[in-house]
Amino acid sequence: MALKSRVLRTALITLVTISTVFSSQGSHKKTDLGNLPPGEKVLWTDPGDVSSLDFTYGVGGPEGQPRPPFRFVDEDLSGTIAKVNVIDSRGTNWNVKWGPEARASTFCSRLLWACGYVAETEYFLARGRIEGTHGLKRASSRISDDGSFKNARFQLRKTSPKFLEGYSWSWPDNPFSGTRELQGLKILVLLVSNWDTKDARDAQEKRGKLENTNLAIFEDNSSGQPRYLYSDVDWGASMGRWGGKLSWSKWDCVGFADQTRDFVKGVENGELKWGFDGKHRKDMTRGITVDDVRWLLQYLGKISDVQLQRGLMASGADSDKTECYTEALRERIQQLQRAVTEHSRQTTSAQDGVH
Repeated sequence: MALKSRVLRTALITLVTISTVFSSQGSHKKTDLGNLPPGEKVLWTDPGDVSSLDFTYGVGGPEGQPRPPFRFVDEDLSGTIAKVNVIDSRGTNWNVKWGPEARASTFCSRLLWACGYVAETEYFLARGRIEGTHGLKRASSRISDDGSFKNARFQLRKTSPKFLEGYSWSWPDNPFSGTRELQGLKILVLLVSNWDTKDARDAQEKRGKLENTNLAIFEDNSSGQPRYLYSDVDWGASMGRWGGKLSWSKWDCVGFADQTRDFVKGVENGELKWGFDGKHRKDMTRGITVDDVRWLLQYLGKISDVQLQRGLMASGADSDKTECYTEALRERIQQLQRAVTEHSRQTTSAQDGVH
């Protein structure tokens, strides 16, 4: 009997293992990573004079703001957060999102833009009204019967640059591996404690679309030649605590500030050590050098407290949260600056000692 029990347990374990492997493989759609048509691949462009950028309106500027009245198109059931698609008075399409991710996403779009990365046009509206809503599911708790809403992020939807459905990329496998530009993007992820770093390895096909990946590719033909813009398009899980499922948070300045002292843990052999924890942690933290940080600080280091404050207020932060986040972000940026300065001093001292 004991032998039969052991054999039965072994068989059950084998069946569960096989089932898990095949269900996992079946749920992941093969991404077209690396199979794009010919064209320039772009992750970063020079943002110019960072100190002159307007964090109140971001990349879209004041002229790009959504214009009421808003007309309901449909509900967006991708992901887990309440979202709908609308058209404004100019015929411009917007994706509207609620919850703590709305504020975090809007603010982070300003940081990305200022540091030269692809940033989507986003605005935060404290209140408004959407006409013609019907059949709502998740969004029913966010939109009143008369169509009124509060505290929503409006993200522009446009055909140029065109979002490439079905394409994604991964943090360790992409055309920019080993470059300062990719390392700089990772540093920004760490800076804002964005623990949701899903990529092509996590992608799944749902409702005929590729979901569960935050890394996207846009096609830009504005110059007459195709350019492929690589982007991290989901920053909603930022501005809170990093960590695991039981500890991470979003748009939580108390938690964000509390972890700030552990943002940079030190420098070993020219590489920074980080307190960050989240999805794909090793891919996000490994191999970031002092030189990578020095490169990013050419842009990140020029962002002023006033710009941070304007970006936070434009993202729905009240006065207390604006002060809290500004202080924490400035301290994190200063930690990066101190790491560069201290490493340079040590390197100079070591060289002087040799001579």
